[in-house]
Amino acid sequence: MAAVTLRLFAAARVAAGRGRDALEAATVAEAMAQAQQRYGPGFAELLPNCRVWRNGEQAEPDDVLAEGDELAVLPPVSGG
Repeated sequence: MAAVTLRLFAAARVAAGRGRDALEAATVAEAMAQAQQRYGPGFAELLPNCRVWRNGEQAEPDDVLAEGDELAVLPPVSGG
């Protein structure tokens, strides 16, 4: 388990009710599962459409986390 920082942006931030949190997880998938449980159904519904980045690079669910990693959850952005 690694202590990581979770940063939430746009609709993910609104659904979670915060922009930053601390988690203890071994993988990206485990961190996202904790976030879904912590922030509830609205966040869980949004997450499949989001990109997750670890330390500035796109993350895969099975990526192993290291102490101090930063995960960013970025929902799709619409514009016109």
